[in-house]
Amino acid sequence: MPHSALFCENWSFLPGFDPAWTTARQTGTPVALPHNAVDLPFDYFDEKCYQQAFTYQTTLEWQKRFAGREIWLRFDGAMANAQVYLNGTHLGGHPDGYTPFRIRLTDHLSDGENLITVMVDGSENPDIPPFGGQIDYLTYAGIYREVWLEQADPVSIDNVKIETPDPLAAEKTVHLRCLLANPQGGAVSGTCKVVLHDGAGTQIATAETELDDQGAALEFDGLAGLTLWSLDTPTLYRATITITGEGFTDTRTESFGFRAAEFTPDGFFLNGERVKLIGLNRHQSFPYVGYAMGREAQERDAEIVKHDLGCNIVRTSHYPQSKWFIEHCDRIGLLVLEEIPGWQHIGGEAWKDEAVKNVRRMIERDWNHPSIIMWGVRINESVDDDAFYARTNALAHELDTTRQTGGIRKHMHSTLLEDVYTFNDFVLGDFERPLANIARRGLRQREEVTGLSHPVPYLITEYNGHMFPTKIIDNELRQMEHVTRHLEVLDYAHGDPGISGCIGWCMFDYNTHADFGSGDRVCHHGVLSMFREPKFAAHAYSSQRDPSEKVVMEPVTHWARGERNIGGVFPLMILTNCDLVRMILPDGQSVDIRPDSEGFPHLPHPPAILRLGDVDENIIGKWGMSWPDVTFEGFVGDTRVATRKFSGAPVLTRLAVTPDRESFGADRQEMRVALRALDQLGNVTPFVDLPVTIAVAGAASLLGPDQITLRGGSAGFWLRSTGTPGDVRVTVSSPRFDPVVINLTTTAPEKEEMQ
Repeated sequence: MPHSALFCENWSFLPGFDPAWTTARQTGTPVALPHNAVDLPFDYFDEKCYQQAFTYQTTLEWQKRFAGREIWLRFDGAMANAQVYLNGTHLGGHPDGYTPFRIRLTDHLSDGENLITVMVDGSENPDIPPFGGQIDYLTYAGIYREVWLEQADPVSIDNVKIETPDPLAAEKTVHLRCLLANPQGGAVSGTCKVVLHDGAGTQIATAETELDDQGAALEFDGLAGLTLWSLDTPTLYRATITITGEGFTDTRTESFGFRAAEFTPDGFFLNGERVKLIGLNRHQSFPYVGYAMGREAQERDAEIVKHDLGCNIVRTSHYPQSKWFIEHCDRIGLLVLEEIPGWQHIGGEAWKDEAVKNVRRMIERDWNHPSIIMWGVRINESVDDDAFYARTNALAHELDTTRQTGGIRKHMHSTLLEDVYTFNDFVLGDFERPLANIARRGLRQREEVTGLSHPVPYLITEYNGHMFPTKIIDNELRQMEHVTRHLEVLDYAHGDPGISGCIGWCMFDYNTHADFGSGDRVCHHGVLSMFREPKFAAHAYSSQRDPSEKVVMEPVTHWARGERNIGGVFPLMILTNCDLVRMILPDGQSVDIRPDSEGFPHLPHPPAILRLGDVDENIIGKWGMSWPDVTFEGFVGDTRVATRKFSGAPVLTRLAVTPDRESFGADRQEMRVALRALDQLGNVTPFVDLPVTIAVAGAASLLGPDQITLRGGSAGFWLRSTGTPGDVRVTVSSPRFDPVVINLTTTAPEKEEMQ
């Protein structure tokens, strides 16, 4: 049987690389993987600090069980152009920083201790996508995903492809292809057996066939009583594949689902039902540690998109992201648009060849995930290159006949070689420019963009973002305009059935090059801060869900007399999925505020807006009057379902230290802890820049600095478990409060081998 185990402990790390180092282990810093070569400050740093070579080393002791076996190292991701050496011999490399690769050790292992050396190059090599031009994100150097030691018989399973044609049929079909790894060559004879199970482990079907040199193909027909994978019921099934022959056996289990996803000129349909796709773009970066985050942090990001923000799709901008993230999207019912690495720039022929290989790497890694509904086979926002994109599109269709392709573009009238015209529409920013006869509008019309006389499948893949960057510390009026721009696009998309949906830029703020952002190496484009704390615009999305899922009532105000120009809070916008919001003042006067269905006629849940003309300005709003407390109550039908209170005289009262969970995996997993400065009513005090000191003891360590400052009244940090189950004690100290102590635990994960 095969064995695959994490190989992430006992590495050493040092800057630079010298070929002479590959024959003798150097004195470096002890590290565990995933690892970021250079931890960066939050802002105002020189991103060139990681653009160099770095060396990782570890040893592998020869074991008797290796005899007669194939031994591999699998790297889930290393940035970038990784080169691997064993005892001084160069065994191979991998240029792409975003997809996995395997290095065969078998013929080069010797008795005793074997030295493994990995060089990663953080420089922006113009021969490798996405490099060669400007990039509006950082490509943090390091072995930033997990490494696995794999052992197998001379013939083993290399990959498995599962397709479910005609998933809406009452009796379903599964086509499965088992692909072999046979590095020693020679003819293969044996059998391939596949057993299908449901999520509870109940056997559904079984089939067996003979192997050939490439593997085996099996088909299951007449499968009845199965459940479709959907947004609300993301039902997964499992296929266990076992190959057996003379001198070898191997087993692998793959998850898959039955679902039909189709982009049409009339919109997007999931399992035959129209679904308006509403989502956000996501980078895979985190403060300080860049890309180097493990399974649980990746899973939490997927949960934020789905459960906190209420979105149904995420775009992995602008590269394939962690398998942990994609797998969790499968489990929770979050759709994915995945794309190849790149940002506007197209290089020479060798560069293009590498980009075509990236299409193959992406699809062959992820073709069994039901959450993925489109392959992005075009370099983000690049100009037309029909010959190049004919190649990427053709390869995607050759590898996967079940999914449509898209090509993320910003140029109108671009050649449509893909199945779906995917477009980044930033027209909402144009109204500020001195252009004649340009009215403010959320999106362009489809035919205006495509230049085609006939309708085609159409998806908006970016909007807002750099057109109106908004910091979590920005004043209330700017934040309300930020909210309004997101709402206007959402309203337009909901109102046009020919638009499959819209994916906003972007989920959270992120570090970037000096060419972009606010000069601080941060693009403040997100609806969340870099710490995943919500700006008001986050609730533009969460408020669109059905109140039966979660009630949202978020006034777009800090409730301060002098925060806005000339004072007051009008117009007062409340992001909500309630039918009515009642504003109640201390003297008992109240005002009912209803959703603005006239201003946002297409939104499932328009914001409730109170304008100055809707209420006596003597009640509230004038300078010189006392500034009252206020209560907002939200009603669905006649039932009060939400209450929010704001103080007219807020006082910083406590520092809330809130972990995402009370426990997390002991196996080098991460967990976020949110910091929020709260007033006496539990509201964030948005202008508190409170310094805090963080101390961690026990079975976890702190990622990033131990002294930080709250921004916009909030911040956060991540903990990483040390590898051993146990207790974790976190102490957060600040000048204005007694230390806050929280106690957490790290738990041993269920034993799970990587297949």
